[in-house]
Amino acid sequence: MEGRGSKVVIIGVGRVGATCAFALALGGSAEEIVLIDTDAVRVAGEAMDLGHSLPYLQPARIYVGDYSDCADADIIIISAGVSQKPGETRIDLLKRNVAVFHSILPKLERYSNTSTVVLVVTNPVDIMTYAALKYTQMPWQRVFGSGTSLDSARFRHSLAQLFGVDSRNVHAYIIGEHGDTEVAAWSSAYIAGTPLQTFSHYLGAELGPHEKQRIFEDVRDAAYRIIEAKGATYYAVAVSVRRIVESILRNENSILSVSCMMHGEFELEDVCLSLPAIIGRGGIKKVIPLDLDPKESMLLRQSARNLKQIISQVFDNR
Repeated sequence: MEGRGSKVVIIGVGRVGATCAFALALGGSAEEIVLIDTDAVRVAGEAMDLGHSLPYLQPARIYVGDYSDCADADIIIISAGVSQKPGETRIDLLKRNVAVFHSILPKLERYSNTSTVVLVVTNPVDIMTYAALKYTQMPWQRVFGSGTSLDSARFRHSLAQLFGVDSRNVHAYIIGEHGDTEVAAWSSAYIAGTPLQTFSHYLGAELGPHEKQRIFEDVRDAAYRIIEAKGATYYAVAVSVRRIVESILRNENSILSVSCMMHGEFELEDVCLSLPAIIGRGGIKKVIPLDLDPKESMLLRQSARNLKQIISQVFDNR
């Protein structure tokens, strides 16, 4: 980034992609935000609407581009995907989304440079991150998904509300699949440097199994409730994407829970799922293997098996 401003390209400018662009503009996260979408009329409207906000924000360029704009991009966000058709199975939808990625990624890779980071946001993000790695030759450290970064934020928010503390003092992670088999890492949760269970004792509150299950289910099912109420989720995911982007551009080495390829962590291989990782310029610098208790380790492996089963159906062992 030396000698020029930071540049983020967003491929797929639906509700999630457009809101990601808005979040980046609000935060002054990048000096160039490039929008790429197959719907030329709508994406031009998004760029115009976003551009009109700039007199009240930090200076930036927001414009419609094409894949050649990936050549000097610091980060490429992929939020492209197709909607589910009536009567279509989840696997059929996944296969169509994988086909979209198969058409996008060669063009992206053709133009991207050796330091570009690809951040996958399209759901189901673990499978789509796997597809992104399958269809490119880019190193896994530079191709990863937003994963359970949002789930972990929801988890921290729930615990902060329960104990009446600032969520920034809560350190807790949701790991595994970004979905139904995700895992709450209770044994690694801390508030103000104090183990969660100990902190609850300090406050005279018992955090028993029923309360833990209620909190976990609230976190796991939050997206379903939001979708039922308003049709889609996009505000919080856009802010979590902005957080990842800023950690990369500023070389913060922040620890965030993202979906990445496993290379022996918890004896897992050839599957993408979320674990906390150190993220800075160039992408993932190190994956942090949490000290999980036996039940959490078992649930994490179950989550991986579920993802591998889906991978075997979607990719047909190709």
